[in-house]
Amino acid sequence: MITGLHHVGIAVERLADACRFYRDVLGLPLVKEAEIADQGVRAALLAAGDSEIELLEPIGGASGMARFIARHGEGLHHVCFETPDVARELTAAKDKGAELIDATPRDGLAGRIGFLHPRACAGVLVELATPFGAASRHDSPLRLARLVIGAKDPRDTAAVFQRVFAFPELGSGDAGRALLRVGPGALSIVPVAEAGGLEGMAALDMIATDVDAVRAAVAAAPTTHGVPLHITRDQ
Repeated sequence: MITGLHHVGIAVERLADACRFYRDVLGLPLVKEAEIADQGVRAALLAAGDSEIELLEPIGGASGMARFIARHGEGLHHVCFETPDVARELTAAKDKGAELIDATPRDGLAGRIGFLHPRACAGVLVELATPFGAASRHDSPLRLARLVIGAKDPRDTAAVFQRVFAFPELGSGDAGRALLRVGPGALSIVPVAEAGGLEGMAALDMIATDVDAVRAAVAAAPTTHGVPLHITRDQ
């Protein structure tokens, strides 16, 4: 069972620079930071409401993260769904025909984790995580509401996520897009043309308590590290 959108991972060239934007400009509290040798990254998790943002800097030029940045530049790298039993969820996904990168869980920054191959989820790299211990709460001026995914056929892409994870659809939907609930968050699957021409993970929809201040801060920042941010008002 998936209980929520744990985090969205962002590939960055320099962790310190990315922290200056996401932590210091946007005000997202730092939850934890560590070097993860087996993944070839230095990583930081920052709170964004019920979810988190993970910043990932490659260690060395031969790591998978370094190759990703060399091909795509900085930007959205993966999405992580939270589950109380990552081993069971990996097995369930495999039984549904999903291709796995990790057949068994391993330790990661988010807890016990495992990755599905992008071919399993319409080109999106998906991580599953069971956090270590109880989650701690961090007040944040922004919360992550939705991950926007661009797709040639949004309905087909939504069907893939529903088959693998049984995400319920929010609202009646229409032929051109889909909105799937993931705990308190959601996946918004839209046509490529509505996602800035991007197929796969395309943008983050975030809700701010002070939307004008956040929009001004984003506009004044030299970079968002390759991530389109849609900032809307808290209701």
